[in-house]
Amino acid sequence: MAYTNSPLVSYTKLSPNHSGQRTHSIDRITPHCVVGQCSVETLGNVFLPTSRQASSNYGIGVDGRVGMYVEEKNRSWCSSSAANDQRAVTIECASDATEPYAFKDVVYQRLIELCTDICKRNGKTKLLWLGDKDKTLGYTPAPDEMVLTVHRWFANKSCPGDWMYERLECLSKEVTDALTKTPLDNNAADWSKNEVNWALRNGILKGDERGNLMLHSPVTREQLCVMLKRYHDFIYPPQLNKSQKTVENNSSKGV
Repeated sequence: MAYTNSPLVSYTKLSPNHSGQRTHSIDRITPHCVVGQCSVETLGNVFLPTSRQASSNYGIGVDGRVGMYVEEKNRSWCSSSAANDQRAVTIECASDATEPYAFKDVVYQRLIELCTDICKRNGKTKLLWLGDKDKTLGYTPAPDEMVLTVHRWFANKSCPGDWMYERLECLSKEVTDALTKTPLDNNAADWSKNEVNWALRNGILKGDERGNLMLHSPVTREQLCVMLKRYHDFIYPPQLNKSQKTVENNSSKGV
């Protein structure tokens, strides 16, 4: 497999602390708490000395920027488990220095984006949180599945902290929703923009409940009937039809 790195990265400081190329394909993501509201530059400095014997693939700083310290193709030293780090993308997240080690909202939102990006580039459409160590470590993900794991399963640590641990199910759902959401098809071609805007202004074209106009999708007979009826009502408004009938009825009475 040809590994790539996240385009969300805005700062890179590669650490020498890694084991070289992975021996297992990526099918896990392991979020960590830094235990400090630090920047991506500070994290890079922390992972730089070989004496530190620690690293992560990515880090999210207190301002939401993303740093890269070990490329995705390589195994970081992050989770106190060689087996986990061989198959997991590890992410250190800026957090409070005391329990429950809360993340700032900008960090949590960027974590959702980064996890979504990691899943997409590795061909995954689901991010799973199984909530149990034995169940998770014994689970064989389907080819389109990514699984969340945590550092506390492999060492006597709180990581990723109770704040993040309680949100892992929410994280998995938000990432999976982002992966499965159909993008809006609302960009009209130059040659049709005037007509599309006219149809929108006059209520003939409305789209679905998400506001998706599906401009480049085939039209079913049902949809055609609905649009024809809207066009009819635009040309012959119901109120006008009622007035016309009143005039016709009066005329027939000789009024």
